[in-house]
Amino acid sequence: MKATREVIDTYYRTSGSDWDTWLTLFDDNAVIEDQLEGQIEGIAAVRSVVDVFRRGYSRFKMTPVHVVVEGQQACVVWHCEAANAAGVPIDAHGANYFHIVGGKIVRMIDFHDTVPFQPFANQDLS
Repeated sequence: MKATREVIDTYYRTSGSDWDTWLTLFDDNAVIEDQLEGQIEGIAAVRSVVDVFRRGYSRFKMTPVHVVVEGQQACVVWHCEAANAAGVPIDAHGANYFHIVGGKIVRMIDFHDTVPFQPFANQDLS
């Protein structure tokens, strides 16, 4: 079983570069509240979001700026440098709250301004 800090470190190390490993960090019944995607419930829904990310981002890197871990909870202030599928740059800042049980993320809440992500959100991925 991974400790809370190890889960957090792996989350940011693998997001955008190793989505398959990133997905293993989530509990089968995980709930994510995301500014762009809304409420995402269960690992199948999380996989669907990752499929959209794989098509919608030509690059994606979230870097933790400040990490606070207390028991099974963590809060991370992050900086995201990304580009949509066409290469339009995205530069954003935000924070994530995590609740981790048994080495798996059971709840995550994402806080950020949606404006910097418009190049991603407004593209046609069909």
